[in-house]
Parts: sequence; structure tokens; C-alpha cells
Amino acid sequence: MVGMKDDDAPLLEPPSYYVVEADEDEDEEGRRRSRPLKLRGYLVIFGSMVFLLSMAALIIYQQSHDYDDEAAKIENNDHNYKKVFPRGVAEGVSAKSNSFLSETTPSYNWTNAMLSWQRTAFHFQPERNWMNGPLFHKGWYHLFYQYNPYSAVWGNITWGHAVSRDLIHWLYLPEAIVRDMWFDINGAWSGSATLLPDGEIVLLYTGSTDQEVQVQNLAYPADASDPLLLNWVKYAKNPVIVPPPGIGPQDFRDPTTAWFGPDNKWRVTLGSMVNRAGLSLVYKTTDFINYELNDHYLHEVPGTGMWECVDFYPVSMNGSVGLDTSANGPGVKHVLKASLDDTKVDYYAIGSYFVENDTWIPDDPDLDVGIGLRLDYGKYYASKTFFDQNKQRRVLWGWINESDTEAADERKGWASLQTIPRTVLYDKKTGTNLLQWPVEEIESLRLKSDEFKHVLVKPGTVVPLHIGTATQLDIFAEFEIELLESEGILNNKENGSVVGCGVGAAERSAFGPFGILAIANDQLSELTPIYFRLSNYGNNGTSTTSTTTSFCVDETRSSKAPDVSKLVFGSKVPVLTDEKLSMRLLVDHSIIESFAQGGRTVISSRVYPTEAIYGAARLFLFNNATDINIKASLKIWQLNSAFIRPFPFHLAQ
Repeated sequence: MVGMKDDDAPLLEPPSYYVVEADEDEDEEGRRRSRPLKLRGYLVIFGSMVFLLSMAALIIYQQSHDYDDEAAKIENNDHNYKKVFPRGVAEGVSAKSNSFLSETTPSYNWTNAMLSWQRTAFHFQPERNWMNGPLFHKGWYHLFYQYNPYSAVWGNITWGHAVSRDLIHWLYLPEAIVRDMWFDINGAWSGSATLLPDGEIVLLYTGSTDQEVQVQNLAYPADASDPLLLNWVKYAKNPVIVPPPGIGPQDFRDPTTAWFGPDNKWRVTLGSMVNRAGLSLVYKTTDFINYELNDHYLHEVPGTGMWECVDFYPVSMNGSVGLDTSANGPGVKHVLKASLDDTKVDYYAIGSYFVENDTWIPDDPDLDVGIGLRLDYGKYYASKTFFDQNKQRRVLWGWINESDTEAADERKGWASLQTIPRTVLYDKKTGTNLLQWPVEEIESLRLKSDEFKHVLVKPGTVVPLHIGTATQLDIFAEFEIELLESEGILNNKENGSVVGCGVGAAERSAFGPFGILAIANDQLSELTPIYFRLSNYGNNGTSTTSTTTSFCVDETRSSKAPDVSKLVFGSKVPVLTDEKLSMRLLVDHSIIESFAQGGRTVISSRVYPTEAIYGAARLFLFNNATDINIKASLKIWQLNSAFIRPFPFHLAQ
């Protein structure tokens, strides 16, 4: 068996890094020599499941199948901290819903500079306060989003509204839907917009009534010829759909974009639950005023709890373009996605839609909704797609909450954001996955670039990438593996090593972890590893058919502050025999979006460093495996900030 040699010093001993004397002389190829590191401290492992109210949730890492919930927290003995107690539901807002922060968690002494750094530069977020159904209309992309106009915590939910020409630069508009009628007085919650063939637009949304019953309401533009869709009219006889018999009054929400059937009727599905079985109901309509409930559920999965923010759409099996929501027929699969209210995780499955009875069946029952694949394995929830008829693509939005405290959010004056919009395609190579990739428009923000080819990273070392400030980046990286021993196929399990993400980048094994350290400072006292870990590997330099590859993000050392959630996220990622290991990272201050193998596995992370901010943020390669060298090739772009600001009405007049 090949493992760590007796004289090998481990690279990481959790939980905090410190730098040993580093030799940074250039080698014969002009590269900086790697810097050996050592870690010391103690690691406390714990797992948890969180039950939350509505959409004010922190997204909790929960590995599927053999990936268990794993998280780590760092002890901190700074006695200058003060105690903080989160608000409760009784005060009219949702608690921060972060089970990893107890009521006695010490509060870090955040400075204004630290908090200001956390605001992103090219991700959409409200101008202030707390953050449905997007569409493209007359040259503008419209984003509707859940918004609290009064506070940076959950509550008073209305529909915010913003427009963009390119999905990157955004202009805030007045709120589209406010809670001002008996049928939505307790909240104008999620819903969807449908663009009709005649150019008209209908909007269905969930309202919480004066009796806190969830109902579905209809709204439409006052003037559909207005490119900005500034004014919306609520149907006078709302609600148009009320909970049917057998459905709980608070288990009935989030209607989807409608699709058109061969019987000349529109269909809408929405989320619900019966006896702990998550499900989606189907309603048919010809006028969006009168509805008939289908005899069958679109789909249900026992034990998954309440489904919300259901999404249902077709994908082309040739994997080339997006499809209109009403598309069906040969060469088409359908994706069913649900946001699980119990765990605040977005699951999806690919399957077949039967229009004759409006039911859907997954291709693989073991990968059904709620028990199989996730859209994103990090902090991510309440996602929604729309068909962009302008570029013939399906575009996915996802909501990213904060993972600090409500007190910090209130001090900042804002909370939560949207991911960079992602295109969604069917992965025709695996037949089981979706491929998510940042929209091409993000490349318009690229500034100068740096390129590194075949950088050698030896076991137990870290290599600095000298690119300057590293807070706004687009990174593409490929990794090649070189075995140090030639004993055929080496296996982590045989070596007594870890398979999967483990407890983070500190846990060594024969074939991982290795990857990138983002938002790190020079002392490596704060850093966020994004990494691969393999279960075994062949001696001919290619992955074997029995290799299991995991793609992971470790937040446990992302911040010295104790009052932020710091977890390990990750999952298996399929890697085919003709593919190199590859990742793409979008780094934007306090958010890192990570895409493995062309977007088969995606992880969104929130990080809140106290030192690795502004000009102190750096980027490194690392290899904490014991039995392999890594050769990494990267191209890294600095990204400009997007223009996200109020619409200049004074200039439009």
C-alpha cells in the first residue's frame, strides 16, 4: 500500500493555517517555488438539519446518499466579543435560521470596512434591504424578486423589479406587486410570469391572505406595450385559485410559468404536501381566470416534505439550445425541480412528461426529486428558470442568502443576492445531469488576464498565483495528475484514507484534496479551498472507470469571525475518460460560484473574511494529497464591476 511516508509532514492539521519559513526563489522555469505549510488546532465536527419559515433560510449542506452532513467550527478565545441574540418569529421576522450559530455565539467586532467589502460587485442584489419570475420583453430582461422594502431581514414581502439589457447591468424599478389587498396583505410571495403568443403577459403569484391562507392571484401589465412594464393591475376577483380539499391552507404556493397543451389549454403546476409527501399539483385554464384541478399529481415523492418554488421545463436531448416551456415531443426530456422547505435545498430530476394525463416520471427512481441530484450543493435556494426567446436559451436564477447574523445584515443595510444567471442544458454525455454555465454576457466584464501553464504542485505544498488583488475574478483551471508510485491502481479505501469531501481540505488522502485557495491572505490565516478529491487512480495517467471524484468547497477557514456559518459543501461529479479535471470559479467578494466539469456539479459559497479583503485578498494553488503531483493550467481574468443602480427616469423624459 502506498500512503504518507513516515517522514512526510502533513500539510494541514485543522483548523488554522500558519506559514512555515517559505522559499520563494524562482526555479529553472521561472515559477515561484511552492511554500510548505503546516496547520494546528482542533476541529469540532457537527451536523444539523434546519427547519425554517418561508424563504428567509440559510442553505444547509446536506450530502446525498453516502455523503453525510459535515461542518466545522473554529474555536476563538478573543474575550472582546459581545453576545448577540437573533430576532424571533414573534417579532414579525424570521430568525436567521442558522442552526450553526446558537443564541450564545460570540459576535465578531465587524468594522465598516469589513462589512462594505462584503457587498458584491457584479451580482444582482437590492440597493438596500432584503431580497420570482423573470422574462424577456421588448428588449429588456425583467427580474422580479422577493423584497422587503423596510428592513434587511425577512418580512413585508413584495415583488421587487429590475431590468437589464444584458443580464449583467441592472436598473432598479419601482416595486411591481405590493401587499395591499386582503388576498395578499400578509405577503406577495413567489410566482411566475407567462408570455402569451399575442404578446400579452400574465403573472400568477401566491398571496398570503388576511387569514394567512395561501391563494393564487392574477396580475397583468397596465400597458403591455410598455417595455419597462412599470405598472401592474391585480385582477379584481382575486384569488383565482384557492387550496383544494385535502391541501393545507399554508401548503399551497408558487405557481410556475404556464405551458400550452394539445387540447388548447394552459397548464400551471405549484407546490404542496400531503402526509409528508412533497408533490406538485396541475391546474388547467384557457383564460387564466378559471381553473380545473387535474385528477393526478404531476409527481410526488414520499418523505420529502413541502415542495415550494417548483419549476418544470423541457430540455433538448441534443444538448444544444434551450426550449420554450411548451415544447414537447421526440428528443425532449422534462426537468422537474422542487425547493424543499424542510431542508432549504433545490433538487431536480430528469424524466418523461405524459401530456395525456399531465404526469411526469423520473428516468431513474434513485435520482428522484428530493433524493437525488441538486442544482447547487452550496448556499442556494428558490431557483427559477425562464426561456430567453431572444437567444434561444434557458436561463436559471438562484437566490443566495447571507450566512452571518441578522444583526450584521441590519448594520450593512442589505441582505442576500442572486447568482449570476446560468444557462441550462441537458448533459447528453451522462444522460442524468444538467449542465449549468454562467451566461456569456459575464465575459463583457473581463479586464486583464493572466495565464499559467503546467504549474507543478507537489504533495503538501501551496503555490502562490501572482495576479494582484483577487476579489473579482473569472478563473478557468484544468488539472493533470502524476502518480508518485507505479503500483497500478491505488485506492484510498485500501490506504485507510477518506473518500468524498471529508471534513475539508485539511484531511489528507492519497489523491486529494487539490485545487485552488480563493479569498486568501498572504499568511493563509483566512482562505477558502475549492478542490477535487479522488477515490482511486490508474498509473497510466487516466481516470479509471471505478474512480469516484468529489468536488468540494471548504469554508471552515474562510473567516476568523465566529458568528458566520462555515461549512464543507460538495458532491460526486461524473468525470468521463476523455475529460480532464476542470473547474471554473466566479469570485465576487463574499460569494464564490464554483462549476466542475462544465457545470455538472455547482457549489455557491458565502465567505466573510476579516483580513483577506480589499488588496489583501490573494489566490493560490494547493495540493494536500500524499501520493500525486498536480500540474495545473489556468487562465484568470480580473472582472470589472457591473452597473447596478436606479433607473434614470430623469434622463428618459
